[in-house]
Amino acid sequence: MTSTEQLRAGKGTRTTTATPPAAAGSRGRWLALSVLVLAVLLVAVDATVLGLATPFLSEDLQPSGAQLLWIGDVYSFVIAGLLVSMGSLGDRIGRKRLLLTGAVAFGAVSVLNAYATSPEMMIVARALLGVAGATLMPSTLALIRNIFQDPKERSLAIGIWGAAASAGAAVGPVVGGFLLNHFWWGSVFLINLPVMALLVLVGVKLLPESKNPVAGPWDLPSVGLSLVGVIGLVYAVKETAAYGPTAQAGVAALLGAGALWLFVRRQLTLPAPLLDMRLFRHRGFSGAVLADLLTVFGLSGLVFFLSQFLQLVQGRDPLEAGLAELPAALGAVATGLLAGRAARRFSVRSVVTGGLAAIGLALGALALIDQDSGYPVLGAALLVVGVGAGFSFTVTADVILSSVPKEQAGSASAVSETAYELGAALGIALLGSIVTGVYRGFPVPEGVPAPVAEAAHESLGGAVEAAGTLPGGAGEQLAAAAQGAFVDGLHMASLVGAAVLLATAVAAWFLLRGQQLADHVEH
Repeated sequence: MTSTEQLRAGKGTRTTTATPPAAAGSRGRWLALSVLVLAVLLVAVDATVLGLATPFLSEDLQPSGAQLLWIGDVYSFVIAGLLVSMGSLGDRIGRKRLLLTGAVAFGAVSVLNAYATSPEMMIVARALLGVAGATLMPSTLALIRNIFQDPKERSLAIGIWGAAASAGAAVGPVVGGFLLNHFWWGSVFLINLPVMALLVLVGVKLLPESKNPVAGPWDLPSVGLSLVGVIGLVYAVKETAAYGPTAQAGVAALLGAGALWLFVRRQLTLPAPLLDMRLFRHRGFSGAVLADLLTVFGLSGLVFFLSQFLQLVQGRDPLEAGLAELPAALGAVATGLLAGRAARRFSVRSVVTGGLAAIGLALGALALIDQDSGYPVLGAALLVVGVGAGFSFTVTADVILSSVPKEQAGSASAVSETAYELGAALGIALLGSIVTGVYRGFPVPEGVPAPVAEAAHESLGGAVEAAGTLPGGAGEQLAAAAQGAFVDGLHMASLVGAAVLLATAVAAWFLLRGQQLADHVEH
């Protein structure tokens, strides 16, 4: 998000932005929130439809296993590297302007994704979509923090904001499944266009402008360092997980770590930094950020491959697969709206810890499913995942915003969103690499030609397609071996994700000790 009106260190100058007329009344506040909800829907829908489209995309573009992972995670890589920088840019040009500009760019680049003709073009298009997403996302939480002054109203607004992301996760697969049943895979990206158009048309009228009038210059060296640092480190992790330690991964790790070290040093010396590093001195803030990062890490890699399991292993059509994933989103919507009230009645750490533990146990249960498992087991596990995520994500977002002065809401929001996207990128890279690594080890039945075997080992989609080219029993044996190996990889990733979530629950119990949500309007 944005690094908004800050208390400038050592100068005693407090920069503020007056509440715009559009947000002054109760009706104006909630109408403005509806626009921010559209922005969240836009990003959530795009993230979820890709998983459903992956088998069709694989068949058409024929990416390698590594290219398929890049298609899945380069979007999050770029967003994670640019969020803080784009949030700082929003401080300078205005959050409303940045949000609407990002919406237009997001829609335009979605067209490029829809009509990609090669794996390389698709990876570039997804990276550009990440740039657009980084300009679109930063304003939402920071604007909520500044528009809603009453803490209880703000908790509800954050709950609605989080529920919108979950609703997008629900709408995306269902709408995407319908489109994939009737049109080509590129159509799933074109659903961004009507949402973008509505966002821009309504946002121009209803959304209040908010910016820091004395934010200082936009520091381009810091922008470059953050981008190189995040992408370098995540790339190194991804390559090491997929291929073991290599010189290339080592160079990327050193480059990324060095760039982030220089970034932190530079932020500590700038009078108007892109990211105020002092935010991390607050234990509740740091604990909530860590919980967000590791929760998304545990979920994202598994979710990325779940659609492939439903379609390519269990044989569901895209619409059926989308409907099968609904319980997670429905659970998150329901609990997200209740999370603030629950955290005030019980405690922040009990609600967050309980939510994280529920997700961990549900991921562990997913390690028990196989090709012939009935839907009730999978549906129940996904429902518990959604319930846990709704509680934990909503409360941690509230903690992150309420643990800093509103003048620093932008910086806090930037860290929150960066943790989310970085967790998603690392989750797909590491857990996805576990699935891929286990999958590639399956033995090919005798008599399968070498080129067919090579294609089958690249991805499950490639194996199913290759099996269709073989006569009779050979094709069935190849498909069965590939599907069995994919399920084994999914089991391993589920167990690793479960372990990460349960460990995060324990850490949150200690880090969020004594943390409370505010009850009164700040003055």
